[in-house]
Amino acid sequence: MSKQPLLGMTLTELQDITRNLGMPKFTAKQIATWIYEKKVSSINEMTNLSLKQREKLDAEFEIGASAPVESMHSVDGTIKYLFQVSEKDFVEAVYIPDDDRATLCVSSQVGCKMNCKFCMTGKQGFSANLSANQIINQIYSIPESEKLTNIVMMGMGEPLDNLDEVLKALEIMTSDYGFKWSPKRITVSSVGLKKGLRQFLEKSHCHLAISIHSPVPAQRADLMPAEKAFPITEIVELLRKYDFSKQRRLSFEYIVFNGVNDSLLYAKELIKLLRGLDCRVNLIRFHAIPNVDLDGADMETMTKFRDYLTSHGVFTTIRSSRGEDIFAACGMLSTAKKQEKNDEKL
Repeated sequence: MSKQPLLGMTLTELQDITRNLGMPKFTAKQIATWIYEKKVSSINEMTNLSLKQREKLDAEFEIGASAPVESMHSVDGTIKYLFQVSEKDFVEAVYIPDDDRATLCVSSQVGCKMNCKFCMTGKQGFSANLSANQIINQIYSIPESEKLTNIVMMGMGEPLDNLDEVLKALEIMTSDYGFKWSPKRITVSSVGLKKGLRQFLEKSHCHLAISIHSPVPAQRADLMPAEKAFPITEIVELLRKYDFSKQRRLSFEYIVFNGVNDSLLYAKELIKLLRGLDCRVNLIRFHAIPNVDLDGADMETMTKFRDYLTSHGVFTTIRSSRGEDIFAACGMLSTAKKQEKNDEKL
């Protein structure tokens, strides 16, 4: 029988384990400290637990950390890590150093149900939700773990479609028994799943980024099928009910496609849609993926778009493009690895 991983368990879950094993309640906090603060590699290293307690714990549990199986290094310092989460499934995490910041882009699912036209992960289809263990492991097991200043859940998958495990992971990142990070160091990205969005806003204080990519519903539906079930106009109205001025930041992600959504007509529609909302817009360069007839806009066009929005009261930035020499688009490395595994079986 395989052992259960302790990494990714909340304090409440650890308390259930220690109670079932006949250990004092405070033992759960000791275990959490060994895992999340001291980052031990084995239960035997938990030396303030008695030998008998360690033996009981070791009989059914393990730390449950697993190193990435592959990495790709960019000339700009970006590193893409590949984690194996099942016999045939892989997910990516991307380490992005930038002056005094070090950000890790984390995945929440294997594949994705959203099937956005421009996303390589969506082309994989959906395979599985990641457990809190598999989400936290991406942060825990990279060599640069101690250098991290920020986490963005913008990797493979739709975080709000795996809300329970994502909320567990966020609790571990921000709690006193876990990584002790401020929620302001963490951003969760979503296409805007309405039910999950409400729960996230009520249960977490982390920053929120909504993928918008077009302010025109018909066009957004073509780019992002989720628009049909979760119209961006309804998502924006829901967001107006929450306070984003102090505890968290609200941003909208906007990939700028050449000749598709890059004219000032779209900037004007964005201004109308977001008017009065305390938010910012992040413009993103498109990384081409196979068999998709979309191209990224040039920097001059993006700059004009940014300047128009900013001059009309919508604070806008252009996100730096990173890792273009190492399968920059999310999902490309995992897709290639999955195909490699399939080819090995032929």
